[in-house]
Amino acid sequence: MSNPDIDRYYELAMANGAVGGKLVGAGAGGFLLFYAMDQGALRSALGEAGLTEVRFSFDLDGSVVLVRD
Repeated sequence: MSNPDIDRYYELAMANGAVGGKLVGAGAGGFLLFYAMDQGALRSALGEAGLTEVRFSFDLDGSVVLVRD
């Protein structure tokens, strides 16, 4: 699934430090997820294009019990 805007942002990212990228989400919005060696160049280019960065981290613990009666 793609459109001209997504294609343009993907090409911009690849030209500015991204090694690869993927469209993720459930539709009606979603995210472009990129892997980059030079995060600064990527952040700058996509920010200038009007995109907002959403930072995240991976949880390496897996499923855990939060509350148990």
